[in-house]
Amino acid sequence: MTERPKFFDDLAGVAGGAFSALAGIREEAESMVRARVDEAIRKLDLVRREDLDAVQEMAANARAGQEMAETRLAALEARLSALEGAGRGGAAASQPDADPMEGGASEVAPGTMPPGSKAPGSAMPPPSPDGVA
Repeated sequence: MTERPKFFDDLAGVAGGAFSALAGIREEAESMVRARVDEAIRKLDLVRREDLDAVQEMAANARAGQEMAETRLAALEARLSALEGAGRGGAAASQPDADPMEGGASEVAPGTMPPGSKAPGSAMPPPSPDGVA
């Protein structure tokens, strides 16, 4: 058998070192490009997809909660008007129901409202269909 000259071993070692150096340069270049892209995204005030999806989910949950609250409020108002009508007896037929939004007999006393709630009649406008305020 013949021995390989040392030159080829040295050449193989240099080539292996060059490949590892190129891999390191590639990783460094990728990280620099990624940093530049992230910086450009921040400057343009762009939003990541995950953040957008999370906000859309929160808005959908809020919309569903608002619809449930409106349904419950309507049912409670109907129940209240039925109870007031039954309590008036014969007077209910001769007098129209007082509108609670106009300060009728069913107005809530200011001290009995939960903290952070608004006065009757100061309802917020419904949200726009696209969810943007």
